[in-house]
Amino acid sequence: MFASQRRTLLIILLILCMVFAGCSSKTNSEHSSEAGGEQAAKTVTVSWPRDVGAMNPHVYNPSQLLAQSMVYEPLVRYSEGGKLEPHLAESWSISPDGKEYTFQLRRNVKFSDGTAFNAAIVKKNFDAILKNVKNHTWLGFFNVLDKTEAADEYTFKMTLKRPYYPVLQELSVVRPVRFLGEAGFPEDGDTSKGVKKAVGTGPWMLTDYKKDEYAEFTRNPNYWGTSPKADKVVIKVIPDGETRVLAFEKGELDLIYGEGVISMDAFKQLKASGKYETSLSEPIATRLLVLNTTREPLADLRVRLALQHGFNKQAMVDGITGGLEEKADNILSKNFPYTNLSIAPVDYNVEKAKAYLDEAGWKSPAGKTVREKDGKPLQLELIYEKSEQVQKPMAETLQAEWAAIGVKLNITGLELTEQVKRFRANDFDLNFSSNYGAPYDPHSFIHVVAEKGFGFSDALSNLPVKKELDRQINEALFSSDEKTRQELYGTILKSLQEQAALLPLSYLKKTAVYQKGVTGFAFPANRDDNPFSGIDLVKK
Repeated sequence: MFASQRRTLLIILLILCMVFAGCSSKTNSEHSSEAGGEQAAKTVTVSWPRDVGAMNPHVYNPSQLLAQSMVYEPLVRYSEGGKLEPHLAESWSISPDGKEYTFQLRRNVKFSDGTAFNAAIVKKNFDAILKNVKNHTWLGFFNVLDKTEAADEYTFKMTLKRPYYPVLQELSVVRPVRFLGEAGFPEDGDTSKGVKKAVGTGPWMLTDYKKDEYAEFTRNPNYWGTSPKADKVVIKVIPDGETRVLAFEKGELDLIYGEGVISMDAFKQLKASGKYETSLSEPIATRLLVLNTTREPLADLRVRLALQHGFNKQAMVDGITGGLEEKADNILSKNFPYTNLSIAPVDYNVEKAKAYLDEAGWKSPAGKTVREKDGKPLQLELIYEKSEQVQKPMAETLQAEWAAIGVKLNITGLELTEQVKRFRANDFDLNFSSNYGAPYDPHSFIHVVAEKGFGFSDALSNLPVKKELDRQINEALFSSDEKTRQELYGTILKSLQEQAALLPLSYLKKTAVYQKGVTGFAFPANRDDNPFSGIDLVKK
């Protein structure tokens, strides 16, 4: 009897164990599946052509603006329509003479490591930037900044040597005036040599990183504002545009976003498939060719005009961008302050181009395809960023079209850092560039036309009107009279157009392609900002 009862008890226990094990297994599996599904649903995976860089808010390339804007924040935010709104500064006042700016900082803001944001850390960041101020004088207010002061815990003051009207716009840009937490500073406070770690007040924080492969950002648990909808953003480094598209089609990416990150043909094909969502921004900047006037034969206005007349801009833009970009006739598009100007477009006229070259002394020797002058061939080099999907085909088009007027164009693809390096060193004949876009223009653009060391001013230094341009630019930036500024901007931009050393090609637009499950995507008002905080993913 006892044995029988024992057997019965054992059977019951065995059945119960199996039931509990089964229940437990099912629950864990379902939990794991749900957790995995939730994690996948809340992780936005995107690609970028290059590594995010050192995540240093106070330096430039190779640090990427997209990633910097996720972690670090400004005092003043640039929003739709060019409106300047409070951000880390909840308010500000400007003295009657325009020289003193007083910012009341937002209270209860913390860095991602939990430390406090206050006037002392704002001052420390400014001090670090000012240690290497020559790197930042492309922003005009650094040239007139006299001193900074932490007046009390939440009051920060800036005093200028003279009034400068675009101060607030320049404080809204992605770099260098954004704020690193104390734990990120090196011992000597000089961030130009690097930062210890990326500690910011922004909605995201860098949590995993493998150079040239990926960077993982998760939500900042201490964020003072509206928390992002997604839990995580993973930026995969995929240098090649075609590879990027293949990864997207395989479902390895949720979003492809940016300027020139995929070819226009690929964008149109993905849109036409109906499988994905696509967005195209309003014009954000002008794609330009910079012609270096310090190089022969580009010092001659007639040669520069010949090059402008010597290719079919409309056909090139339509053919390469499929109509997704618009042909640009103005150096700056008309949607910025002071830029709504009527400029006569340069027409496509091969005979006029040839006539200009003949007049400049560049003749076509019998039996040769390249023009010569004093025994030297008319040969130029155009540098372009090799990972950018529009510059290369445009360079190849120019190469072919200018060959028809007797100009040999050599094209050289470079990494972005090398392209920028050569531009700033004035080591080029022709280079692709653009104006800065919102929130920088038009003031930042005309400033670098006058300020040496950033490419534009040096390349234009041989213009006969350069000295007068610099004077007009200086007056425009420091004038307190709105009508005077408007007149000066008109004069400056028309003069640059007439000198033909800046050749407008097309009005740049950002593209975005995203999976059907992505919601809440919107292009940021600031050209260099990121779109991730508003993005969510829904289960398919």
